[in-house]
Amino acid sequence: MKIEYLNSVRKQFEYYKSLGERTFEQLNEKDLFWNYNEESNSIAITVNHLWGNMKSRWTNFLTTDGEKEWRNRDSEFESEIKSEVELISKWNDAWNCLFEALASINKENFDTKVYIRNQEHSIIEAINRQLAHYSYHIGQIAYIGKMIKGSEWKSLTIPKGRSTEFNQEKFSKGKHKGHFSDDIG
Repeated sequence: MKIEYLNSVRKQFEYYKSLGERTFEQLNEKDLFWNYNEESNSIAITVNHLWGNMKSRWTNFLTTDGEKEWRNRDSEFESEIKSEVELISKWNDAWNCLFEALASINKENFDTKVYIRNQEHSIIEAINRQLAHYSYHIGQIAYIGKMIKGSEWKSLTIPKGRSTEFNQEKFSKGKHKGHFSDDIG
């Protein structure tokens, strides 16, 4: 069950990573820095925050507190990223850190207690906390992309008005294994 959970959650993280990347692909560099108003975050700012959070939470995941002393969370919400190249670099750096940490978890260390701001978490609790956090922000990224592209937006999941067609195709395959995202996109 432990390994099955890790495999499942890895697929979930890969899915959300792909949603972000498929959003980036639809936008030009200028769009990545657009924000609705002074109080809202651009995609670049959201990526910067995800980068800071992921680097803090997943660096030495099993041995050090997830809120690292070197993290400056407040600066994550400033316009630090200046180009699409820098955005993609931070995005990939963050996800690599996460996936390396997940790969370090095994049956022998699965019951290790980890801490975030001195609060104890099981590995499942810590992973679920971050999965929910990242999906929240990636939803924001996709929503910003959809606002920018308007009618030119290409759906990241099941296109509007095509649920029946999608379901018919899924049910035509009969019962099978796989991740729900295998047929989306």
